[in-house]
Amino acid sequence: MLKYFLGQSPTWYKYTILAFLIFNVISLFTLGPVVTAWIIILEFIFTLALALKCYPLQSGGLLAIQAIALGLTTPKHAYQEVAANLEVILLLVFMVAGIYFMKPLIMYIFSKVFTRIKSKILLSVLFVSISAVLSAFLDALTVTAVLISVAVGFYGVYHKIHSSSKDYDGDGVLDREELSGETLEEFRSFLRSLIMHGVVGTALGGVMTIVGEPQNLLIGERMGWEFIEFFIKMSPVTIPVFFVGILTTILLEKFRVFGYGAQLPDVAREIIEKYTEEADATRSAKEKYGLKVQAVCGILLIFGLAFHLAPVGFIGLALIILQTAFMGIVDEHALGHAFEEALPFTALLVVFFVIVAMIHDQHLFKPIIDWALSLPTGQQPAMFYVANGILSMISDNVFVATVYIGEVKEVFDNGGISREQFEKLAIAINTGTNLPSVATPNGQAAFLFLLTSALAPLINLSYMKMVKMAFPYTIVLGLIGLLCINLFIA
Repeated sequence: MLKYFLGQSPTWYKYTILAFLIFNVISLFTLGPVVTAWIIILEFIFTLALALKCYPLQSGGLLAIQAIALGLTTPKHAYQEVAANLEVILLLVFMVAGIYFMKPLIMYIFSKVFTRIKSKILLSVLFVSISAVLSAFLDALTVTAVLISVAVGFYGVYHKIHSSSKDYDGDGVLDREELSGETLEEFRSFLRSLIMHGVVGTALGGVMTIVGEPQNLLIGERMGWEFIEFFIKMSPVTIPVFFVGILTTILLEKFRVFGYGAQLPDVAREIIEKYTEEADATRSAKEKYGLKVQAVCGILLIFGLAFHLAPVGFIGLALIILQTAFMGIVDEHALGHAFEEALPFTALLVVFFVIVAMIHDQHLFKPIIDWALSLPTGQQPAMFYVANGILSMISDNVFVATVYIGEVKEVFDNGGISREQFEKLAIAINTGTNLPSVATPNGQAAFLFLLTSALAPLINLSYMKMVKMAFPYTIVLGLIGLLCINLFIA
């Protein structure tokens, strides 16, 4: 049984998971349900941290099943968490599959961008800025799906050349020899830094508007804020943070620290340029027609998301239908490949919601909320920002914001705080759950999606490497956000 348990995972990892499962039963009867719930959270974080050793669905899923079996939450409450986040699940199932059919267009655009912009600093700033703007009007997961498609496609081009026996640059040396060893590692590092800049950009843009992140919408509804009002209320914190974030990107690339600064190797650039020129020259009439269909669907996608014509998942489904209908992709098996990327992560997200339900049922955050509300009103916004930030690093930021805004709304409804104070706390909750949560993949679904995607092993992006690369952003964005809360909000 041990041989097949968790497949190819290291033996020490298998024993560790089994030890967790045994210890949790002992813990429940000796330390009580609250302590056991905290232990399970730490164990679940451990499974995420070692996602490259074993996909967290199995090991994390066993912990989630045990949490229900031990009575730390119930299937009904776990289902309620899933139902409350149905829009995110539909987004993953359909939008990521919709983006799959747009890969040729995305690769066509970005291959031009990658090869023509020589400055890595400019390219990095472009990735952060575009990701931020798109996330402000669309949503972070959709933007991350696009970023992953770009990076996977670009790596695929590199791998295709690396596996061939051609000499695209005509220097008499086979390209696969020129693209091996240090050149390959440099290329991986180049992609890794760009994708991390991009996902941080989704957080910088997502915090600004009511549609940027799911919790923004929830907070906006509780406060009665529309799109423009929400943007204005958040702007004293979000605008300075955005520009400091761009400055951080420039400094990280200039000084080549925390895993940033890798350049696209010149030999790789030249070979890829020649490859893309050949691909453009040999593109068939059917492929050209496909690019036109994808471009029209891309415009419709941006229009539909920007004006919120339907839930994001429905727009993704419409994108699949339109592209496949007009490009003639009607074979069931051809459609199935589009869903392969997102469904394992969707299953993992449902497991994550079971852990969230356990946090809710055991009231793990309530003591912190009660303590923050007991402070003088002038200190409350800063403390709410810090508390939300820390909790969002270990739990889902949407859940943290949901719990906090619900508790504060209840206090406001009971006359415990003024409307003015209620608004200040809402701003602190929104910025606190969006900015410091970039610290780990636990806090933001976009980061977790990247960590568990097919791209992560290709570019050697592990949990700890993500934490290391996010660290400077976490410190800068977190502190500047706190400073702005103290100066402009409190």
